[in-house]
Amino acid sequence: MTAAKDYSHTSPLEHFQSSSSVHQWFKPDIDRDRLLVLMRRSNGRATRDLLLWVGLVVLAAWWLIETWASIWSFPAALVYGVLYGSASDARWHECGHRTAFASKRANDIVYHFASFMVLREPISWRRSHTRHHAETIVVGRDPEIAFPRPTSRRRIVAELFGLLSAAQEFRKYAYALIGRLPSDVETYTPGREKSRVILWARIHVLVHGVVIVSCILTKSLLPWMLIGLPSLYGRWLLFILGATQHAGLEEDVRDHRMNTRSVRMNPVIRFLYSNMNYHLEHHLFPAVPYHRLADLHIDLKDQIPAPYPSLWSALRDASSRVRRIRSEYST
Repeated sequence: MTAAKDYSHTSPLEHFQSSSSVHQWFKPDIDRDRLLVLMRRSNGRATRDLLLWVGLVVLAAWWLIETWASIWSFPAALVYGVLYGSASDARWHECGHRTAFASKRANDIVYHFASFMVLREPISWRRSHTRHHAETIVVGRDPEIAFPRPTSRRRIVAELFGLLSAAQEFRKYAYALIGRLPSDVETYTPGREKSRVILWARIHVLVHGVVIVSCILTKSLLPWMLIGLPSLYGRWLLFILGATQHAGLEEDVRDHRMNTRSVRMNPVIRFLYSNMNYHLEHHLFPAVPYHRLADLHIDLKDQIPAPYPSLWSALRDASSRVRRIRSEYST
């Protein structure tokens, strides 16, 4: 039987900063001038995509409100939940990198709204994601390993609705209410940002509290169905797409070609996912905006593995790898 690993990330921040500079990750060759072109950000493209997404969210919300307590509430909630609880993750991600817009302020505004929608306190999660890129799937270093070895079926079902992630986030909120951070969060959050983490966690709690009070006053669950609950019931697509990124691939390697997948997806999913199907390319050059990742893929295609031909093929590979790993830990 394979011995289980310790996935806790409790090493001091100073050690993380020094260790990440010792071992270099694989980097493909690309012309510097070409890379600078690809790294150009666009307020116009990001604004267009943002307005389309916001418009769809508002339209789906209107559909849910108008059909509330009828049979049509179910499809309305399905569409609204995906746009709110899954598509917000891509906006959180790109604006967290500050690559979606050329404007830093625009990136930060969208990032904070999307952070609430995807149920993530914004300050500590920006630090968490920075470490994820510096130490991708390095056990004990990466705080965003979604599929530890082994990953139980119960965990997978729970995360389809974000239950474990929500529990971890509300644990952080509980600590913030008494002016503290969980010890694991402190390992990747600089001390100077502790007060900001606490502030934003309390703001999130306040908003959730207002929504619950609204439900009580209106004697209806509709306010919660519109704000808060979609982070759970609408998260399933985010989990499915996220599973294609790293699930079942190599741990503790300094080569993103071995621990990250790229997948061909249709235009609708690519819009909802902000082109994160080109996930290997994103990890190799995270400063390239989402709308140039397809171009980056063309420039790198001779140096990296071919993308999986479909979402189904990537999920099938990830599932078989996760099952095989589970069997290694149970025999």
